This record gives sequence, C-alpha cells and structure tokens, in this order.
Amino acid sequence: MRLPPLAAVPTMLIACSGPADSRQASQPQGAYVGKPQAAMSEARPFVVTPVADFDAPWAMTFISGGRMLVTEKDGRLLLVSADGQQRTVVAGIPRVDSKGQGGLMDVVVAPDFARSGLVYLSYSASVPGGKSVVLARGRLTESGSGARLEATQTLFTAGPAIEGDGHYSGRIAFAPDGRHLFFTAGERQQFEPAQDPKATLGKVLRLTLDGKPAPGNPLAAKGFAPEVWSYGHRNLLGVAFDAQGNLWEQEMGPKGGDEVNLIRAGANYGYPRASNGDHYDGRPIPDHKPGDGFEAPKVSWNPVISPSGLMIYSGSMFPAWRGDAFIGGLSSKALVRVDLNGTAASKGEQWDMGARIREVEQGPDGAVYLLEDGRGGSRGRLLKLTPKA
Repeated sequence: MRLPPLAAVPTMLIACSGPADSRQASQPQGAYVGKPQAAMSEARPFVVTPVADFDAPWAMTFISGGRMLVTEKDGRLLLVSADGQQRTVVAGIPRVDSKGQGGLMDVVVAPDFARSGLVYLSYSASVPGGKSVVLARGRLTESGSGARLEATQTLFTAGPAIEGDGHYSGRIAFAPDGRHLFFTAGERQQFEPAQDPKATLGKVLRLTLDGKPAPGNPLAAKGFAPEVWSYGHRNLLGVAFDAQGNLWEQEMGPKGGDEVNLIRAGANYGYPRASNGDHYDGRPIPDHKPGDGFEAPKVSWNPVISPSGLMIYSGSMFPAWRGDAFIGGLSSKALVRVDLNGTAASKGEQWDMGARIREVEQGPDGAVYLLEDGRGGSRGRLLKLTPKA
C-alpha cells in the first residue's frame, strides 16, 4: 500500500519528425520554446487536498461507495478506496505497449455497471502491421483474494496499424441514451489518415456497446468506414456530453491551435488542411475561416495549454460552474475552465496547479478531482478540490 503524500495545406506538408508530441512526452516540460505560457488566473477559489499518489496515472472513474478505478500508464488498473488509503491491483488486464505516449489509458464503467459490472478500457497494443489503440471490456469481480476483470474482450481496434508511439487518443464517452459509445482515435502523427475516409484514425467514432459500427452513422453511405461520426481530428484527449446532449471534444493542435470542438455528426474538423496552429517545422497551415468547408473550433489556444482530460461539471459543490467544461493542462500545468452556453463556448479561468494535469473528474459529492501526470521521476498525485470557506 502506498500512503498519500503529506503535503488547405498541401498534403505533403510534414510536421515534427520526432517520436511524440513534445507536450505529451514522458518528460515534464513547458510550452514551446520562445512562447510564453497562457495567462494564469491568480486567485484559486478552491482548496487542494492530496488524496493519494500513483505511478504515471492516466485516467480515473468513480464506482460505488466513492471508490475509484485508476489506470497507470505501464498497464495497471487499480481499485482505490474513497480515502485513497487502500488499493488493489485488478487482474485480467490486457497486455499493453506503454512506449512513448502509449499505455493503459481511459477507464469508464458501463451505464448499467451496478447490475452488469462491466468496465471499458482503452490501451495501446502491438497488432499485426504495427501498433494501434484498442477498446476492450471486462466484468469487474471482487473476492477475498482480490479484484479482476473477467471475460475481458477486445471490442474495437483502430486502423490502419501504424509504427510509432504517438497520438493514440483513446477517450471513451457513453451517449445519453446508454445504447452507444463514442471513442476517439488519434491520427498517429501521420496527418492524412485524419482525412482518409477508409481509416478510423483521426476520427470520433460511434459504436454499439459491443464495439460494432452504430447503425445510422452519418458517413457510411459516402464510403467512409462505418464507425466514423466526425473526422479531421489530430490528438483527441477528452470527450464528454453536456446535460443538453451536446458532445464536446478537446484535442492538441500542432504547433499551437489547441482546440475545444462541438462535435457534429458527419462534420470535417479540418486537420491537417486547416488549423489555428502551424506545423512544427514552421510551415503554416491555413487558419479556420468561414466558408472553408471545415468545422471551426469553439475555443482555441495559442500559446498552447496542451489539453488532457475533459469533464463537464454537473455537481452542487461549485454551483457557479454547473454546465461548464474543465480541462487539464500538461505543458501549461494548469486547470482550465471553459464556459459553455448552449452550443457556444468561451475561455474562463486558468489556474496554475504547479504540475502537469492529466485527468479531470467530478466526484460523487461534487468535488473536482485531478490526476497529475507523474512522469519524469515524480509521483502523480490525486488531488481533491473543494470550495474555499
């Protein structure tokens, strides 16, 4: 047991040739050299309480009794008590490839989890032809000997498989109807798969709960892979529904141009032919503009925030924030609020958290929980945010 701590661009344009987006790489670092961090809000209207720490945590979700399931990059799923004092390594997790930006990524429980015990996971894996992001499902069981995922099965593998270790994405969100799920697949630093109708890379995908293409997807009749809901995305690291049923997504842009998008069925979000950022080698990408045929972001950042994780707040502990989106910042080491108003969005506060923030979640009591990235030799803490008295 670990105790909590005490305290239109030509398609031949090439971006960074490195193995991974530097903002998501394993070593903590600031934003791009020569660019200042985005302005921080000075006063934090919340108290930060450390709850536990982990080895490079990636995602979390709450289950009964305030307990948590937490993923660690190297391939561990942990069942953690509400106070963070006890944890159990869950057996039965598929083998992951954790190189670069890979690892065990998102964890979300099924809408009927109280009855079915089903847990959905995303992870990167070696597959025929290269590597890919995989969606899997298993049934969580507990006994005197521990916890495990029973009958774990692969539901979906994005394609084509690509060599390299970047831009897997792998975020999961269940539709409000409880009968479909949305899954994000990054373009794996290959650019054009985001526009390739036959690829499921660089896309938001709409699937059945068994990982099959959902009936009625908008682009199948146009020759797209039948899973595709929207396309022209880069590295999608957060997706969530608001109370009105709108689907919001955030993604890392190229050199600048991080985005929050309202996801519309069948829409093309432009990458790599339109972006509010540029390629890493300095060559420009045309900005989004009216009439270009691409869906523009509702909010974008340049200087960047390096967004990771997305939560739309619905609790009562912070009533002024109800309905707003919250994003973790990696290179910006920040918690970022985005004001949502129907289908419109605007920038809110950005609070300096002093560490790379990988995940944002809402607790059952309405508190806000953050997971620090915890790489580069440091632990990744679980933090609980409550209002100042």
